[in-house]
Order: sequence, then C-alpha cells, then structure tokens
Amino acid sequence: MNTDLIFDNTEIAFSLKNDSELERAYFLFKMISIEPLVKIGTAATNFAIKAHLPIEGLIRSTVFDHFCGGVNEADCLNVIEKMHSKGVSSVLDYSVEGKESEKEFDAAKDKILGIIDFAKEIEAIPIAVFKPSGFGRFSLYEKVSREDILTEPENGEWNRVIGRYDEVCKKAKENDVAILIDAEESWMQHAADRLVTEMMQKYNTEKPIVYNTLQMYRHDRMAFLLEEHKKAKEGKYFLGYKLVRGAYMEKENDRAEDKGYVSPICTSKFATDENFNKAVRYMMDHLDDMSLFAGTHNEDSCYLLMNLMAEKGLLNNDPRVWFGQLYGMSDHISFNLANKGYNVAKYVPFGPVKDVMPYLIRRAEENTSVAGQTGRELALLTKEKKRRKTL
Repeated sequence: MNTDLIFDNTEIAFSLKNDSELERAYFLFKMISIEPLVKIGTAATNFAIKAHLPIEGLIRSTVFDHFCGGVNEADCLNVIEKMHSKGVSSVLDYSVEGKESEKEFDAAKDKILGIIDFAKEIEAIPIAVFKPSGFGRFSLYEKVSREDILTEPENGEWNRVIGRYDEVCKKAKENDVAILIDAEESWMQHAADRLVTEMMQKYNTEKPIVYNTLQMYRHDRMAFLLEEHKKAKEGKYFLGYKLVRGAYMEKENDRAEDKGYVSPICTSKFATDENFNKAVRYMMDHLDDMSLFAGTHNEDSCYLLMNLMAEKGLLNNDPRVWFGQLYGMSDHISFNLANKGYNVAKYVPFGPVKDVMPYLIRRAEENTSVAGQTGRELALLTKEKKRRKTL
C-alpha cells in the first residue's frame, strides 16, 4: 500500500472554503453524527415540505448549499469554476427523484440533453449522468427485470424508455461527453443493465462513451463484469463502468428478508471492500478494453488504484481512469488527488430545493450509517480549523 499518505493535507482539501463555510461544514457533520437528530430532522423536514411551511430558505443556506451546486445549471457555474481552478471536474447530477409520468420522464431526458450540450462548451464538465428511474417508471423496470409479459400499453411505454436512453447516448457520442448511468435497486436493475449493454454495443465502438454502474456490495457483480467483458470482446465494443459500493443496503436486506430470498448484498463490509478492490484490479488489467470511473470515498481503495496506475507505468491523468466523489463530502480525497494530477470529478447534485430533498435526506442517513465516514470528516475539519487559527 502507498506510504505517501496524501489525504491528510487539510490545507489542500479545504482550500476553496472560507472560514464561515468551514464552520458550516463542521456544524453540519456534527449534526449528522447524531443519529436520533437525523431521524427527527428528516421527519420534521418531510412534514414541513408537505405542509408547505416556508423552510426552503433555511434548507438552502445550510444542507442544500453544502451538498448541492444550485437549483439549475447556471446556478452551479460558480461552484464548477471554483473546483476546476483546483483541477477538480464536475458531473452535473439532476437529482430530482420519484417521478412517475411520461411528461416528467421526457422533461428529465430533455434536462440531460441540455446538460450534455452545456458540457460540450465547458471543459470543467467532461461527464454527464442520469438515473434509470428518471427515464421510466420503477415498476415497469421491475416487470421487465422479471421478464413478465408486458401489456400493449406497457410495450409502448418501454419503447419510449429505450428511446430516451438512445437519444441521450447518441447526443453524448456526438458531443464526446461520457454518460454515466447510475444503478438502483437490484429488483429493477436487470432491465436497466440490459438496456445499458445495448447502448454500449451501439455507441462504444471507438472508446467508452456509455458507462454502466456496478454496485460492488452485490456479490454477483464480479461475475456480471466478467460476462459483460466476454460479450464486449466478442462484439468488438468497449466497456465503461463506474464502480461504487452501493447506496440501498438496508432496503435490499429488508426486502430479501421480507420476501424470503437470499440477499444480493455481501455478508460483511470486508467482503464488499474485497469485491470492490477485485473489480478495480480486474478493470486495471484490461484497460485496453474498458475505462474505469472509481466512485469511492474509501481512502484504501483510492491508494490501491493509485498504486496500480504507478505499477503499470500509467500517467496520473490517463484518460481511462477517473476518481469520483460526491460534492460536499471527502474533499480531502478529491482535492489532494487533483493536486497530484489525477482525473477527479465531483458529482454535483442540483435541482429545485423541494425536489432534491429526498436525495439530501438519503445523504444524511447514509452518513449516519457509514461507520467512520462522518468521524473522518469531522476530524479533518477540526484539524483545518486549528491550522488556520495558528496562522
């Protein structure tokens, strides 16, 4: 493991934060570290939004501005430009969730097409992203995943989902902007995976443009990667994968228990880490066929990837390898990696405050449940606060 421990440099990590922004970050992570407070705050916020209470200003000035870039693309430009001045790129993530109508799915598709056009003009945005459930009904993905027979209206609906994917991936290829397609719950993912593979076959003919997401807390994903690689070699197209650990663990385990099937989730954190690192090693051994976007807040996995790049004699900014973290989290990883010349991108969520709240609530709950994550953020923020006081 790399002994040059770069992630402890808080001066680089928080170089874009002024003193008041540093204090706000410290306050937020302090609140998030108290689990009962997160539960109460989540319930109170949901109630306030449903009751149309005037709390958007408070949310905007605290949790929203810390974890989101803005309410629209133009609103994010200041954040994007500031991060790029330190070598960190942006992935604009339209984080509006839970839509159900064709009109809303078309609006989401048009929003992504707009982001791809926006990205073409701005060097700081080399990558776009969308969620499968942004382009079609979750229950429809579920039905297609089970390979149930669709009704005639459902067939038409599914063809429109395919059409949205195709339009976006075609535009991404035309603009030479990579498109990441997020992964969601396992019981809808089979349909999304099949669709993304079709898009790779069609648009990854010269290099990876379309990227699927592998949630490595699923114990079947390594086998899936091997099978997809075999198909890609036979079909003579390139693979792009974003590797993540995963974001729906409790929901996955609860559903498996409730319905009496074996959970798709690895049995331990250690097993998940091993699975993630195994996929990193495999992809690094096959960079001629595939490109890797390592979406991770785990320092050991980042060091592993850095070491593998060094062992293989790759430049730090080899275009086939990217590191990614969420905006508002793990700045010590993102900015220190960028300072060493690696390709780094922050996922920058944006959208109307009330529509982005489900995303923000999930972020708070995730930070509470991931052992050590919030404690690490607080320790680094404390260290930087002390450093600034001694200047």
